[in-house]
Amino acid sequence: MLLSACSSVEPGSAKPDSSLPSVKVTVSPADGTKDVQVTSPVQVTVVDGKIESVALKAPEGKEVKGTLTEDKTGWTNAEPLGYGKTYSYSGKAVGTDGKPVDLKGSFTTVAPGSQTRATLWPGDNMTVGVAAPIMVKFEAPVQDKATVEKALKVTNSAGVQGSWAWLSAQEVHYRPEKYWPANTTIKVEAKLYGVNYGGGAFGRADVTSDFKIGRNQVVKIDNPTHQLVVLRDGAQVASYAASFGKDADPELTTPNGTFVVMSKHETWSFDNPRYGYTNVVKKWAVRFSNHGEFIHENNDNAANIGKNNTSHGCANLLEADAKAYFDSALVGDPVEVTGSITTLPAQFDWYDWQIPWAQWKEKSAVK
Repeated sequence: MLLSACSSVEPGSAKPDSSLPSVKVTVSPADGTKDVQVTSPVQVTVVDGKIESVALKAPEGKEVKGTLTEDKTGWTNAEPLGYGKTYSYSGKAVGTDGKPVDLKGSFTTVAPGSQTRATLWPGDNMTVGVAAPIMVKFEAPVQDKATVEKALKVTNSAGVQGSWAWLSAQEVHYRPEKYWPANTTIKVEAKLYGVNYGGGAFGRADVTSDFKIGRNQVVKIDNPTHQLVVLRDGAQVASYAASFGKDADPELTTPNGTFVVMSKHETWSFDNPRYGYTNVVKKWAVRFSNHGEFIHENNDNAANIGKNNTSHGCANLLEADAKAYFDSALVGDPVEVTGSITTLPAQFDWYDWQIPWAQWKEKSAVK
């Protein structure tokens, strides 16, 4: 909004009206503007003068914080606006000629049809394994995935590049081509407040996280060997006798694939009515697939551990070994399984590392 008139002088015409103030004031958004994005800056700019005061107020009377430039020729808001509100502004600018101009007007921000909440994992101050994906989940489907993805930023101390991949309309993950380098610090910024998700939905709030990648630990399971091998920084630190899933049954074998440790439980109740058991409690259970696979204690199967594969897909260890592995494991550690008659489809969380890198990048909405 231009609050002072501009005039020009043609040859032979009258001189400009010296009674008009010299200061020229522009306010953006202009008076009367509707559907202003809540992340749009509110700016007051003056030429041939200085700002004396600016007050931007929400309907309830609360004043919005703002910042005045050192030379007093510009003002901008220093906090975000709210959805669906009419803001009024007032103030004064004084020209180099000493004449004042009053500021007065209002505008209205966009009113979303809905506000969508997002959650972010890993959370602040967590230490996770080298295969940990970064996950942003939305409480409702996202229509404009590209716009949302552009609001997501990942930086890390190792300078490793990665890619976002939409695994569904409500979930987008980020990972590098290879495992994260050990001891990398990572910052994730999801600047989602005010982002138009499409279909009338907007982001409810920003979410951020600062976390760390721990030591490099990889579990290797080669079904025929009956051994669960633990590598740390590429060197073998443990090999535990194990009994894996039944070799000849594609529904019960421990399937091929690169999985990720998802959770740890001192005890876990296993139930599979189809195979005739419920509430079978085992110790030191480490989940590595939502298909149902764990690494856990099973002293009841001690006769087969290290000799035969007799489980229903889990890795059975003796209690002392299960406890030792449990204590060493981090959520986010990779578990690499080979030697099975079955390869698990990339559909059971967290399946990020079962998708080839080229295919993973194609799942990004930003081309």
